[in-house]
Amino acid sequence: MNISGAEMIVESLKKEGVNIIFGYPGGAVIPIFDVLFAEPSIHVVLTRHEQGAVHAADGYARSTGRPGVVLVTSGPGATNTITGLATANFDSVPIVCLTGQVPKGMIGNDAFQEADTVGISRPVTKHNYLVTERKDIGRIMKEAFYLATTGRPGPVLIDFPKDIQIKKIDDKYPEKIQIRGYKPVSKGHSGQIKKAVKILKEAKRPLFYIGGGINIADAAGIFNNILEKTDIPVISSLMGIGAVPSDHPRYLGMLGMHGTFAANMAVSSSDLLFTIGARFDDRATGELKKFAQQAKIVHIDIDPAAIARNVTVDIPIVGDAKTVLEELYPLIKKPAIDSWIKQTVQWKNTHPLSTETEGNLLSPPLIVRKISEVFPDAIIATEVGQNQMWAALFYNFRKPRTLLTSGGLGTMGYGFPAAIGAQAGNRDKKVIDIAGDGSIQMNIQELATAVQEELPVIIAILNNGYLGMVRQWQELFFDRHYSSTCLMRRPSCPRDCNSPGDQCPPYVPDFIKLAKAYDAVGYRVTEEKDIEPVLKEAGKSKTRPVIIDFIVSREANVWPMVPAGAGNDEMMLGEGSLI
Repeated sequence: MNISGAEMIVESLKKEGVNIIFGYPGGAVIPIFDVLFAEPSIHVVLTRHEQGAVHAADGYARSTGRPGVVLVTSGPGATNTITGLATANFDSVPIVCLTGQVPKGMIGNDAFQEADTVGISRPVTKHNYLVTERKDIGRIMKEAFYLATTGRPGPVLIDFPKDIQIKKIDDKYPEKIQIRGYKPVSKGHSGQIKKAVKILKEAKRPLFYIGGGINIADAAGIFNNILEKTDIPVISSLMGIGAVPSDHPRYLGMLGMHGTFAANMAVSSSDLLFTIGARFDDRATGELKKFAQQAKIVHIDIDPAAIARNVTVDIPIVGDAKTVLEELYPLIKKPAIDSWIKQTVQWKNTHPLSTETEGNLLSPPLIVRKISEVFPDAIIATEVGQNQMWAALFYNFRKPRTLLTSGGLGTMGYGFPAAIGAQAGNRDKKVIDIAGDGSIQMNIQELATAVQEELPVIIAILNNGYLGMVRQWQELFFDRHYSSTCLMRRPSCPRDCNSPGDQCPPYVPDFIKLAKAYDAVGYRVTEEKDIEPVLKEAGKSKTRPVIIDFIVSREANVWPMVPAGAGNDEMMLGEGSLI
């Protein structure tokens, strides 16, 4: 079959079962877009920025479990993907990113819209390629999808010179692929598994700690079976949320800097931390020297490089979380830990999460609780900052793959395009972006994408007029020096102002007028009685995105909070109090 490189690329996408891609055209990828023009089985979502395209592919991948695909042009088109690729790489999201490149003979000559895409993207991808021979396209495409979706998933980038896209040869897509030196391990070592079973049996205060790996591996089902069998308390990282229903009696909540009182106290008191698919990042552990000092640690992870990188591990088990847990299940028994369970329940009951916040305007936690009540089975995307933590703490997640958030990189502007991708891949589900008024403006241009794709994403903006999380740190640790965090500030304001009030200038932009300009729906909510009715009204939209501008208390803070340098059991519970 004599076909061009562009035709082979599209044929590869079809063979891999791709039916939707996110992208932005340009001169170096016109041949590929031209083939897609006549291909009815693949829908192209035209985003308004390449970063938005990668985040949308990311949200699609996280919510569906299928790899997201991105197609952008050379030079600035490719460089604009870097933040999205880094976000996906940190959080182990399978993405195949296709970029255009100047013709081979022009590479290195500072041609128009040329960039060293492979060199720039190498630190933020699982693997990348520059295609130099037309005959290699099929093999490289096959390898890219395999690499992106196996082992520890991640983004793979392929850079296609324009002349390679045009060249025709007799070619077909390979059925099988083998990559020398790349053999991901799925089964756990039987000896290590037996050691883990033994230590679990002997523990007096065992604690399951689940991370994003449990959702990536689709291991929530088998883990919940283990949870019911053992009755052992469980905590999660931010990325592990959803694997266990948030209202499960043994779920103590999220661990870490803004984790729950019960989760942080439990990890500090446990004698065995049985960890599945978590990285032990600094936001979860607090001060490493003070982390889980009484506990032995079992660590299951598909990535051997992640084990013992940050904490000392007593029993490492390399393998796929689902496979290893299935191997564990028949071997484990319920331990005698009644007094430990009683203690964890007491921690939950004595310090429950509160929806009350400082100030006389709307409470952000209360808004999130109402969203959970009105839309109990939604896919929730978040931006980054206070909105992200309130969503993690106060939405009642019931299923895996329903929280889409930038965990490792903390990318502001992630949530809205991720919600677009999730809605494109889940047309039958309600998708909501819980946003801050700062983060939402970083990719607000994607409102045009949502409108033109007829995606009824709800954007719930918790509008406090600040870059809220940075402002919280400035309040607590920098003498309320609100330096460059007030989103209302103008040159006419007092230089040292840190007292928001009626004297403040009007907020820019007006999100309701902005929604109208994009042909979306807009509501503003200032009173508690209107929260639920407006949410229900927003839920009626079938084809138009909806912005809800919730005017919340300007100096509301996220509690609990573990200060920098403190251990997880040294939490601030509100108003600066330290336990």
